[in-house]
Amino acid sequence: MAHDNEFSLLKERRFLPFFITQFLGAFNDNVFKSALVILIAFQAAADDPARSNLLTNLSQGLFVLPFFLFSATAGQLSDKYEKSRYIRWVKLLEIAIMAGAAFAFVTGSTASLIGLLFLMGAQSTLFGPAKYSILPQHLKPEELVGGNAWIEMATNLAILLGTMLGTILIARQQGAVWVAGAVVVLAVLGYLSSRSIPIAPPVAPELKINWNPITETWRILKLTRQNFTVFQSVLGISWFWFVGSVYIAQLPNFAKLSLGGSESVVTLLLTLFAIGVGIGSLLCERLSGRMVEIGLVPFGSIGLTVFGVDLFFAIPAPPSGGELVGVWAFLAQPGSWRVAMDILLIGVFGGIYIVPLYALVQQRSEPTQLSRVIAGNNIINAVFMVAAALIAIALLSAGLTIPQLLLVMAIFNAAVAIYIFALVPEFLMRFIVWILVNIVYRLKARGLENIPDQGPVLLVCNHVSLMDALVVGGCCRRPVRFVMDHQIFKTPGLNFVFRTAGAIPIASARTDPKILEQAYERVAEYLEQGEVVGIFPEGRLTPDGEIGPFKGGIERILERTPVPVVPMALRGLWGSFFSRRYGKAMGHFPRRFWSRVELVVGRPVPPEQASSDVLRERVAALRGDGR
Repeated sequence: MAHDNEFSLLKERRFLPFFITQFLGAFNDNVFKSALVILIAFQAAADDPARSNLLTNLSQGLFVLPFFLFSATAGQLSDKYEKSRYIRWVKLLEIAIMAGAAFAFVTGSTASLIGLLFLMGAQSTLFGPAKYSILPQHLKPEELVGGNAWIEMATNLAILLGTMLGTILIARQQGAVWVAGAVVVLAVLGYLSSRSIPIAPPVAPELKINWNPITETWRILKLTRQNFTVFQSVLGISWFWFVGSVYIAQLPNFAKLSLGGSESVVTLLLTLFAIGVGIGSLLCERLSGRMVEIGLVPFGSIGLTVFGVDLFFAIPAPPSGGELVGVWAFLAQPGSWRVAMDILLIGVFGGIYIVPLYALVQQRSEPTQLSRVIAGNNIINAVFMVAAALIAIALLSAGLTIPQLLLVMAIFNAAVAIYIFALVPEFLMRFIVWILVNIVYRLKARGLENIPDQGPVLLVCNHVSLMDALVVGGCCRRPVRFVMDHQIFKTPGLNFVFRTAGAIPIASARTDPKILEQAYERVAEYLEQGEVVGIFPEGRLTPDGEIGPFKGGIERILERTPVPVVPMALRGLWGSFFSRRYGKAMGHFPRRFWSRVELVVGRPVPPEQASSDVLRERVAALRGDGR
């Protein structure tokens, strides 16, 4: 059964063991990395800053390098083999690596630890494609947003807590021993939790593994580009990691140099950022109505820019005296709470931005290729993160301060967002639909699972208001190509949405027979391409709230292209500003706001049974007494 809320997934065996496994893996990675960085900075190369910087940057580079070398192989393996068993083998590899790391920590072999960090990066690379591709196999489509939200929240929390624990343990008496024990215990716990992950059958068991990382990486990148929307989503995800990595990397020096804060202030800012991402991720499910709502992506992007710019202007003057202040002294300064809220909200809108993109990649990718698409995503993510580090170094070397660098990132984010939304206007169109529908109505949808996830289908619905297409299109997980009156198609302000959504203007044979014939041709083309077409068979807005006769255009469409027909009914729109209850639609003063509206979707009707009269009866039954 679909979960009741975002917390119910944590009670499900099909999700909880995997959730714990991936959390422990990310947690362990960061305990190991942070302990190693502190060990290098304060022990192994404490007296040689140049060597310390070299070893630290080498460590970071060695952890990222496997994502370039092994992502392509990892994607193939995850598609070819049963995923729960594959994950257990990867977790056994983690135990072996961490056993070696424990020995290296105890013996103080920094060179061995750096080499093992490369292996840990390789292990994380092998796990990455399975991490996201297993979700669609265990979760229903309406649970994908919630599942991804928990994964993003847990990953950011694991990074924060792992970094804190690694730093605390290595600083203790016999710190290396404490870290050695912790990384082994965490690896074993991760393996034990992985044993409860349900079976996820292989999606491409006949796939022949290409072990050449260069040729396979190129092949997977080409595969990732096959679906334009998926590829743009991957670029959007990579851009998030570009911006996010700059913020995370600069926060320590930002806190020290710009805010005059000590290590505790750094911890506060990192914590606020991680909590913000978690809040934003979990908010996605509520804001999207438990479906993949890509209209939230522009919303998240706008928030990232707004609060990124505000952060630059919110920075207070550092305290005089040159001493670094703690958390409470920092929060007592004028303007400090504004800085804290900006960091928190940057995280919140980052979570809102990233979760729908991951869910969209999972939903729109070919199931037999999803792990390889995720592998391609990981490769591009790594490229963007390396580029972010290089650009940040170049801009700081050119004389920019850290606040100025963060301002540049916020402005860059706005420019990139405009570019992506211009290339894929579906993002912007869905954002407009989401804003309009959620501001004007309180919308509830039932029976969306009756709309097939793939293949051609015809949707038929009663026609109550000018907002009907936006409401139906906003609820449907797949893009809907609506047939609508050519006059409504020209409605100012909404015409952009209709054109972007691929709507089909239609007129009567008496009004304009050419437009009519063009409409039937476009409907046939869409259905032959496996698209979803939506029609309002009454042919006009209801003048009295009742469902009028369905015209015979349905039979003509199905005669040429026999496809399943899904009946649906709208309730609650009669009497709204956009209906004709009080005369002309939009011709009277609005009498109610934020009304309760419901969309009820029925079971598909085979094309041979889908006459106009039968479909009208189905729609009337779905609507019931509500208008």
